Amino acid sequence: MLTGKHWGRRMIWNIIDRRERRYRWKRVNAIIEPTSHDNCCQDSDQAEEDPDAAIYEQREGISLAKAVEWADAKPYRVTLYLYDEGSGTA
Repeated sequence: MLTGKHWGRRMIWNIIDRRERRYRWKRVNAIIEPTSHDNCCQDSDQAEEDPDAAIYEQREGISLAKAVEWADAKPYRVTLYLYDEGSGTA
């Protein structure tokens, strides 16, 4: 059984790893969006929309472990995007 902070559920529903340097974990850039944003992607599973979810959040130069912890602490379902440090974020 999954255990999480939100009603016993994990909030990371999808991870998109766009790192070119896949073995780097000390410092990455991370973005989260509601998983329902993926609904328009071809062949995607469909997630229910949450009107209270943030549209977009990002963290730069954090560890992979902290990125996962941050994303999983959200009160809504998220897709976590991972990028090499120095890319992928605004």
